[in-house]
Amino acid sequence: MGWFGKVVGGTIGFAIGGPLGAVAGAAFGHSFDSGSKQHYVNARLSSGEESQFTFFVAAFSMLAKLAKVDGRISGEEIKSIENFMVNDLNLNLENRRLAMNIFHAAIDSRETFHDFARQFYMQFSRQPQLLELMMDMLFRVSVADGVLSQSEEQLIKSAARVFNFNDAEYSKFKARYIKDFEKYYAILGSSKNDSNDQIKKQYRKLILEYHPDKIASKGLPDEFIKFANDKFREIHEAYEVIKKEKGIK
Repeated sequence: MGWFGKVVGGTIGFAIGGPLGAVAGAAFGHSFDSGSKQHYVNARLSSGEESQFTFFVAAFSMLAKLAKVDGRISGEEIKSIENFMVNDLNLNLENRRLAMNIFHAAIDSRETFHDFARQFYMQFSRQPQLLELMMDMLFRVSVADGVLSQSEEQLIKSAARVFNFNDAEYSKFKARYIKDFEKYYAILGSSKNDSNDQIKKQYRKLILEYHPDKIASKGLPDEFIKFANDKFREIHEAYEVIKKEKGIK
């Protein structure tokens, strides 16, 4: 990162303003003026370095607010951020420390997720691939614990709106990380919040009700028997998907 030495050395000559500038100032210990874009010292960030700096600060600021949206930040969420730094970004130890400084500064800041998203969009509105990359980051870290909570998704959806992605584009982003399991629960008449035992009980009930032998004994027309047999297979397939997803034994 070309800007890294300038920031660490205190010789940064161009600081981003706005909400991200305020977080950067708190994170790096510089007196960045959140109301002004210029802060001259001994050097300047090039246009490319400025973009890198903005992206870096925005990424960990938005991830911080996303992690906090449920009210508290768990150890698992911190671990997922650290794993993201190591496995996806290949950050070295010093850069990880700087990233975590930004993360914690953003958590404590008065600025909101939407403030960060709007400033990020203003910087990169003409670079849709970077907007898409941010969406991917938000999803990847959110689902690292295996669950995308409703509050997390609401926040990610709000970012998609700020970035001017439509519903179809949002669905494509989500599909990269989230399988649509709702239909499988609907087939069983269950909910993803049900316990494993509740799901197993409901599955066994339906399997008995739609078993081919039982259906055939009711004297239904062949067309209805076929429909019932298809329903039986659908119930079994749905349960197999849910069983694998939830680790039901």
